[in-house]
Amino acid sequence: MNRQQRSKLIEFQIRAYIEGTIEFINDQWVFFENESEEASLLEEYLHQELEVLRHSRWRKGVLIEDGKMTLADETLLLKSNDTLRIRKNLIYSLERLLEEISDDAFYQFITHLNSLHFSVYDCIYCYNHLTFLKGEERKEGVNFIIFDNQEDICSIQHHFCYYEKKNDRFEFTLNNGKRTIIEKLSS
Repeated sequence: MNRQQRSKLIEFQIRAYIEGTIEFINDQWVFFENESEEASLLEEYLHQELEVLRHSRWRKGVLIEDGKMTLADETLLLKSNDTLRIRKNLIYSLERLLEEISDDAFYQFITHLNSLHFSVYDCIYCYNHLTFLKGEERKEGVNFIIFDNQEDICSIQHHFCYYEKKNDRFEFTLNNGKRTIIEKLSS
């Protein structure tokens, strides 16, 4: 699995976006998030990639100034009641962890997490002990990750030992008591 395949698997996760509508109020563009109904100024997303729904399809661009987006071939003026979606950022420590584990462990972790109806974007906490072991010949320890999909909570312990062989063990525990373990050994 190459970097592009990993990126695609992350890109198509559920709940990867914050979706909402915009309105021009008191000379400012305001973004109203659909799920939480929270309001924020659109300028907080300046120079970030976002998508606008036009003619029943999402058009990707970059917000260059309040009310304007650049798309691949044009500059688009936003209007009140436009629907926007903004890609969420992964928690930094989780992002680093996903980069550090092997391709097989990465794939098994993501697909099992998804089978439990969680997305990597549901992560609310990640302690990545692996990042503190840079330069060590033997890397061994446990990472702690917590996910919340608004219906359930999933706590994951990632036990790892990287020395002569690589061993990744993920212990998933849901708030309803369901537990699963996946383990990946590689040489």
